[in-house]
Amino acid sequence: MSDTISFLAPRADVLARRRQIVADLIDLLPPECLVHEARELMPFETDAFVSYRRMPLAVALPRTTAEVAAVMKYCHRYGVPVVPRGAGTSLSGGAIPQEDAVVLCVSKMNRILEIDLPNRVAVVEAGVTNLNISESVSADGFFYAPDPSSQLACTIGGNIGMNSGGAHCLKYGVTTNNLLGVKMVLTDGTVIDLGGKALDAAGYDLLGLVCGHEGQLGIVTEATVRLIAKPEGARPVLFGFDTSEEAGSCVADIIASGIIPVAIEFMDKPAIEICEAFAKAGYPLDVGALLIVEVEGSEAEMDDMLKSIVEIARRHGVKTVRECQSATEAALIWKGRKSAFGATGRIADYICMDGTVPLSQLSYVLKKTSEIIDRHGLRVANVFHAGDGNMHPLILFNANDPDDAARAEAAGMEILKLCVDAGGCLTGEHGVGIEKRDLMRHQYSEADLAQQMAARAAFDPAWLLNPSKVFPLEGRPAA
Repeated sequence: MSDTISFLAPRADVLARRRQIVADLIDLLPPECLVHEARELMPFETDAFVSYRRMPLAVALPRTTAEVAAVMKYCHRYGVPVVPRGAGTSLSGGAIPQEDAVVLCVSKMNRILEIDLPNRVAVVEAGVTNLNISESVSADGFFYAPDPSSQLACTIGGNIGMNSGGAHCLKYGVTTNNLLGVKMVLTDGTVIDLGGKALDAAGYDLLGLVCGHEGQLGIVTEATVRLIAKPEGARPVLFGFDTSEEAGSCVADIIASGIIPVAIEFMDKPAIEICEAFAKAGYPLDVGALLIVEVEGSEAEMDDMLKSIVEIARRHGVKTVRECQSATEAALIWKGRKSAFGATGRIADYICMDGTVPLSQLSYVLKKTSEIIDRHGLRVANVFHAGDGNMHPLILFNANDPDDAARAEAAGMEILKLCVDAGGCLTGEHGVGIEKRDLMRHQYSEADLAQQMAARAAFDPAWLLNPSKVFPLEGRPAA
């Protein structure tokens, strides 16, 4: 499997100068901010897309924007590729390095610089974890809305790179909807500020371009993010169905009715069993599919919204409706969902897909996904953000069996093509990385790709930043 997706050939001139490059970086950074010994480099050779790995030339761990700028200026001057890295939780291979690249990891930049409650914003360094933002303002009645399953570990810099989402983004939006400004270091070391505390900024929406750039336009070192007041109350409810198709149709009708819960999460039977065995969340085990629907507001508002949702669910043959009765029960329900990827990893290796489809196509895509998996002789556990159609089929396989691994990867590519053909897209929140890079032509025309690459090259003409990612290796403009 490690040879299925190709990387750019390492730059021979950079490899030949490795010792000098390391020596120069030692002069630029404190000793604790540079990793260059082979054994110490091993934790950085891959990310959460563990099927692929490459050993980097060195790893820089700067503590300040000035140190990031110094490293970027040096690498630009000497033509050294740079691979940005947050916490390494990328599921698309976005932070996998290559042999001629310096990994620039922002994990030491982990300070919350300002909490501005009157303006409902926080200014944080890029290495601050997602969950830490909410924890820092929770006592004051606020939270940061995007909540990826990896929120305990993933950094805000990585979230910005991939435009991450999460369970509660159905109502509050993904990272781009909650990001107001960034400080970013360009490839030549120039430091720029985009946006700020105001709700809008003059000029082109460069901030919108940067959010989701996958580390190819610059290195984000600080972010200004939106804080949201906690709701008066929140209540997750479990809806069990006999089939995935019934659950998918129910989701489409809930949204079509104009009801927007704070979250609608989906699990099929394999996912229910995996998560329940791990979290003991009280999920019903006698159903074929489960929806976790969370509503929020006053007690009257929640009761009214749930009444309408239950009526819709009954039209789709709902088998079980179970409201949580306490904060502890609610926490367990979400623990099970948030633990899905880790719990699945206890029983098998897996590839997690990230295609997004229109809600009207949800049942169809679930059915076709099952057919694809069966045809390849594999197993799948589906757990995903149903409210916005962001599919996360976990394709189970044995990583020690090359044939099994190849079939899993082939099945995953078919599922992503299916999502695009159904009117959706290749990625909802995980990014393209290397995983979906060679499918970009399935979604975009050559003119579309050329325009996107031109925008990228305006920031990085030499293609030094994360060069093997996102765009097909063939047909790129000459650097």
